[in-house]
Amino acid sequence: MSDGPGPAQAPAAARTPVGQPLLSLALASMIEDVDAHSGAVYLLKPDEPVLEMAVMAGMPRAFAAPWERVGLSAPVPVSEAVRERRLVWVGGEEQMARRYPRIAVVLPYPFALAALPVATASRVYGALFVTWPGAHPPELSDRERDILTTGCARLALRLERATAQNLPIGPEADLLAAPASGVSGTLGTVEAARMVSRLPYGLVSLDLHGRIAFANTAAADLLGRPVAELLGTLPWASVPWLNDPIYEDRYRAALISQQTTSFVALRPPGEWLSFRLYPSTTGLSVRISRARAVAEMARAAPQSGPGPSRLVTISQVLSLAGALTEAVGVQDVVQLVWEEVAPSVGCQAMAILGSQAGRLHVLGQRGYVDPHVVERFDGVPLSERTPGTHVLTSGVPAFFDSREQLERLYPERYETPDGYAAWAYLPLIASGRPVGTCVLAYADRHVFPADERAVLTSLGGLIAQALERALLYDAKHRLAQGLQESLLPHSLAPLPGIEAAARYLPATHGMEIGGDFYDLVPTPPLAAAVIGDVQGHNVTAAALMGQIRTGVRAYTTVGQAPHEVMRSTNRLLIDLGADLFASCLYLRLDPARGQAVMARAGHPPPLLRRPDGRVRVLDLAGGPLLGIDAAATYPTTEVCLTPGTVLALYTDGLVESPGVDIEDSLVELGALLAEVGDQPLENLADELVRHSAAARERMDDVAVLLLRAREDR
Repeated sequence: MSDGPGPAQAPAAARTPVGQPLLSLALASMIEDVDAHSGAVYLLKPDEPVLEMAVMAGMPRAFAAPWERVGLSAPVPVSEAVRERRLVWVGGEEQMARRYPRIAVVLPYPFALAALPVATASRVYGALFVTWPGAHPPELSDRERDILTTGCARLALRLERATAQNLPIGPEADLLAAPASGVSGTLGTVEAARMVSRLPYGLVSLDLHGRIAFANTAAADLLGRPVAELLGTLPWASVPWLNDPIYEDRYRAALISQQTTSFVALRPPGEWLSFRLYPSTTGLSVRISRARAVAEMARAAPQSGPGPSRLVTISQVLSLAGALTEAVGVQDVVQLVWEEVAPSVGCQAMAILGSQAGRLHVLGQRGYVDPHVVERFDGVPLSERTPGTHVLTSGVPAFFDSREQLERLYPERYETPDGYAAWAYLPLIASGRPVGTCVLAYADRHVFPADERAVLTSLGGLIAQALERALLYDAKHRLAQGLQESLLPHSLAPLPGIEAAARYLPATHGMEIGGDFYDLVPTPPLAAAVIGDVQGHNVTAAALMGQIRTGVRAYTTVGQAPHEVMRSTNRLLIDLGADLFASCLYLRLDPARGQAVMARAGHPPPLLRRPDGRVRVLDLAGGPLLGIDAAATYPTTEVCLTPGTVLALYTDGLVESPGVDIEDSLVELGALLAEVGDQPLENLADELVRHSAAARERMDDVAVLLLRAREDR
């Protein structure tokens, strides 16, 4: 087939009768002609942008289980081949880790891969990939490229003809070598079997699925199971002390790379066994022997606790993923990466970088003795040539095993040493775009093999998702904080004869923005004070709060009486059509006469502390919440303000807490006010907020406005 017709002769192939199984024959032919050892054909779903594996050859389908069904936008070679209508070549383990880290995490083995679209000029039918062992040269030869390109073109024409004839095209049986069924089938003659039985070491034959097809007596003795109980089973399933993913991984590594692999395992209580795996395209031969040298080293080595693995384990990945879901802000992400990732990968310092207005921005760092060595890069233009800016803008990871390697590529780093000897720069890509870079620094030279690079790059994906959410949260928080500050008074206007202090605390849930408000309006010789709460904890509530506060100031300034101010504000809220309600407490203060006239609209009652320390709840007459009834009226109550009297106005966030009766909260608040009410008003405001259980939990906004009558009125 390698000397067969080229692309120009492909239409002749279309006249060949379409046979069955069409896909399997085409795949097997291409695998054989390019000396590959496995491959698969995908068909494009007619009703959705998805490729589905129709047949696989040379390897168990379980090896490719994560990619049996892939979207056209997925970052995998077959999808890229279809999207770009070209051959995609991955020349080995390093390229796979760099370009397709998700695949490299699952299959961290040396192998090469080519993926091609199966398409005519007018239609895509699917895709195909083939793989070679790790010994394949790093580049695809012209001969291999021609064979694969021509084979896919022929397959596309045959699929086109089958479609025109309404012939069924769908999944076919996978192509695997037939497993060995017994001694005679595996080793030939009975005499050969006798020879194997006399060997002092164990011999086991595994099929492509990893099942034991043959085991000699020595193998059964070493494994501690009769031959009859071993045949047809997976070693890591039938031998308890081999039930560790690392041993199955060695089988997969040998089969995919087609390279001899080995490992040692401890058979309880203290016997070390050596396993050497010899792969072929039909299965694996395994030699088992006693590893005396390992046993002697184990006995001679000092007993110590197990050291940490250099690579992140599955449990650590799950722990990191779970922890990152709880991260709220950017600094939470920085701290979690330091606590979860750094110990697992063995780095001694880390930093997370982002960008803002075309410049590098250091979002956080940990472990550096002198933080200035990292912070000096804050504000560096992204156009400047540094490893941090390059990874951030390109989205391609960079690994530097030594200072010499880093400084060879970035000579300017001679001027900015950070005291470390190796670095990993991981792109943090979320929603298809780089959102940052995670820098891991190592105190000693550190070689990054392909499997470690793949794991670190994939960890970067987890960090990126959390960082994207955290950046969005921090931006919303800054927006909410700025909006809230702009809607509340920056300072309280000084009033003759009245001392005032206020506090506002946003809710700890939601956007940390709400509708609680307060204000002081001087209208000499009188003054007004107002506090209120618009329903909700969002931008709408905050905006409506701003409109109400503006309305109250306007109605006060034109000289309306307290009950008129409330009625006018009520009508304003209804006219705005916001479908939100608001509570409000309005006071007209007359410091010269020592009086206050109050009007209330569904708001919690204020507390009054007399100069002798007695506190009472003011049971004021009032009307309904603002925004309910356009015809509502709001009666007023007059209260005497002798010098030293304190009025405590507050919103329900100060006294309402889940599971606590509001009457009990008012009693506690009154007792506290009686106890500490002689303090300076600013200190008193802090005390009331600090000792409130509701304020500590902050399920709701909290606003407090304190007024104290003075002698100088």
